[in-house]
Amino acid sequence: MFTTKDLKKLIIPLIIEQLLGVTVGMADIVMVSAAGEAAVSGISLVDTINILLIQVFSAMATGGAVISAQYIGRRDQAGASRSADQLMLSVTVLAIIISAAALAGNRYILQGIYGNIGTDVMDNAVTYFYLTALSFPFLGIYNAGAALCRSMGNSKVSMKISFVMNLLNICGNMLLIYGLHMGSAGAGVSTLTSRLAAAVLMYLVIHNQDSLIHLSRRLVWKPDFKMIREILAIGIPAGLENSIFQIGKLLLSSLVSTFGTAAIAANAVTGSVAGLQCITGSAMGLALITVVGQCVGAGCLEEATRYVKKFLKLVYISMGLINLSVILFIPGIVGLFSLSPEAQELAKTMMFIHGAGCILIWPASFVLPNAMRAAGDAKFPMVVSVVLMWVCRIGMAYVFAIAFDFEAVGVWLAMMVDWTFRAIIFLHRIYSGKWLKKAAGNHQAN
Repeated sequence: MFTTKDLKKLIIPLIIEQLLGVTVGMADIVMVSAAGEAAVSGISLVDTINILLIQVFSAMATGGAVISAQYIGRRDQAGASRSADQLMLSVTVLAIIISAAALAGNRYILQGIYGNIGTDVMDNAVTYFYLTALSFPFLGIYNAGAALCRSMGNSKVSMKISFVMNLLNICGNMLLIYGLHMGSAGAGVSTLTSRLAAAVLMYLVIHNQDSLIHLSRRLVWKPDFKMIREILAIGIPAGLENSIFQIGKLLLSSLVSTFGTAAIAANAVTGSVAGLQCITGSAMGLALITVVGQCVGAGCLEEATRYVKKFLKLVYISMGLINLSVILFIPGIVGLFSLSPEAQELAKTMMFIHGAGCILIWPASFVLPNAMRAAGDAKFPMVVSVVLMWVCRIGMAYVFAIAFDFEAVGVWLAMMVDWTFRAIIFLHRIYSGKWLKKAAGNHQAN
């Protein structure tokens, strides 16, 4: 169904988009680090919460992308566009609710999760949390539109808009952080402004009636509950999985925060670089949703399996090359950030552990679940991920960090244990063919 040219057109813009997002995230940390470790720590703590909240409507976008891709596979353009209307309506309403809750809770949420962190860190966190919470509805619109662009194989559009959004963010940071010395407030205002611009641009693109998938000419305010249920059948398991995953990360961030500001800063820097180490895998995982979704919609299940195996090999090769390079240049990468000597040594160790895991086990752990979701097998990866999160990542983190006295480094070691079990289970699911049972049943029913 997809030629090599089609796959390149889908994957390359996604890789560029992922690269833009990661490098801008690193630029944020580098720029804010000039304001001190308290600012870096405050922003990193908030970003952990923000990712949890954003995952909810991002999962909805994934569900909508799967449904739209399956409609395209069945050559039902009208159905794909109806799903676009319902996706945009659902994600926007949900993002507004989450934004309101974050704005109302702000300091109480931060205190409830992180307890008695330093006053300077808390003040930076409160400011940044307020400003970024205002941007959630705009980010929801962008995410929904980007997912729809990917589902019709047009990832170049979302790449271009991502470029504009990230350029605005960097320029805003340069002006507000370096020029006006606004610290975490400057980073928050830049994020809010850039996401607003991206939402406007994405809405205009998806509203274009000439697009394969497009929104109705008039805003759709009436929910189509049957269509929403189809989206939620994919979105809820993915949302629960991602949300619980982020809750686990929050608990672990809270654990890391007990080891001091140097540990928090090192964890933040390593987290920002970690995105760079996973760029090709994340991009191909998103592309796989489109490819498998369209194959399933067309009833080409054997072809879907071939694409999954092909993508997995490509991810292992590309991530191996990237992470070997990162490991070789760890000292130089850490040197880009204004960290204390203690934080620098911690960051070097954490980056090495993460890089080794990305080479050996990340692809099978995180690419294969996207194929399952695109085939309607969304509950299985959710259950596996949730169980392993609590048993391996959180349980073993406390064992390594406290019982074995590895402190913050123990959190990253526990992550590797989690990834290993995920990889083993998901590989068995794919190669046994069980992930395609629901798709086969639906195709026979149609």
